[in-house]
Amino acid sequence: MSMHSDHNSIIRHEPVKYWDYLPEYTRHKANILRITDEVFSSGRVILGSRVETFERNFAAFCGAAFGIGVNSCTDALFLALKALDIGAGDEVITVSNTAVPTVAAIRASGALPVFVDVESDTFLMDPALLEDAVTGNTRCILPVHLCGQAASMEPIQEIASRRGLSVIEDCAQAAGATYQGQKVGSIGDVGAFSFYPTKILGTFGDAGMLTTSSADMAGRLKRLRFYGMEGEYYSEEEGYNSRIDELHAALLDFRLQWLEEEVSRRKAIADLYSEGLQGVGDISLPAIRSDRDHRYYLFTIRTAFRDQLKQYLAENLIETRINYPTPIHLMRGYTFLGYSAGSLPVTEKLAGEILSLPLYGALPLSHVELVIERIRSFFATN
Repeated sequence: MSMHSDHNSIIRHEPVKYWDYLPEYTRHKANILRITDEVFSSGRVILGSRVETFERNFAAFCGAAFGIGVNSCTDALFLALKALDIGAGDEVITVSNTAVPTVAAIRASGALPVFVDVESDTFLMDPALLEDAVTGNTRCILPVHLCGQAASMEPIQEIASRRGLSVIEDCAQAAGATYQGQKVGSIGDVGAFSFYPTKILGTFGDAGMLTTSSADMAGRLKRLRFYGMEGEYYSEEEGYNSRIDELHAALLDFRLQWLEEEVSRRKAIADLYSEGLQGVGDISLPAIRSDRDHRYYLFTIRTAFRDQLKQYLAENLIETRINYPTPIHLMRGYTFLGYSAGSLPVTEKLAGEILSLPLYGALPLSHVELVIERIRSFFATN
């Protein structure tokens, strides 16, 4: 890999995007437009055969018995909590270094999020801290499979089983990831997935999915997503409106067919990053546990010079992201939870050091090489 450049100058080149769906759209445009026309011409756009087909196929992909398509992963988490009768007065243990929707869903149910810190190398829930977080009000553990890698589910499941707790998996970033050979979404009581456009399996708008192997749970989730109804115009229980539509289901079912190709490209890009950045500066590369499969939704590095590096890359027309710059427990919107700076030291330290590099299946390898070259250049002069 070529790494020579003038360290003291900013090199102008084609901008390197952090994420871009247009190359994949161009590649599959004919099929996307065909599927769109078929759905619109069918006369059925809500909860029809295409939703049922995708629910069945995605559940099978995850190793679960049932799939329930919903409007978003936020709704999926909320409905999972409601189906488990978790609400006001209950506590749900989760992490603070996640997207706000994880916590927003807990609060929407009426329950209280309780945060535990994470492992410094994987950024995932530290199961060693769970026991001390469990109280008489704890009802559920909600691990987040972050960046494309599964959390440590065996000890999480063991604690949950012993303490009589439910487990909801936040699989938004990790469709297809495995833990000890088992895919996420099939390990806990319920799995919640996001099909937001940027995700490993994404569509052209909002959509989500719940997975479970409990027939009773699946039946209740289907009621809850549709006003509590099983038939027309009669609610068996108080429910909500959260439905994946026929178009998104059909497009996602098509994308599911080449999901592993997408992931293979992501892994190849991640390998290039790892090879090119090994031993560079004070960078810490993503840690991969031997008992799980990393799907690389994100390629996130750590460095004490994060802000300077991000600015330098931006000046060199390379887009990066910080996922997530402020932990949820320190956000103004959640001050009522009573956390303060220092409450979650690992999470807070990570928030000041993490940087996600450009990564999507269609990212040109020449762009990957350029990112590596510019990062090496930054640390050669700092």
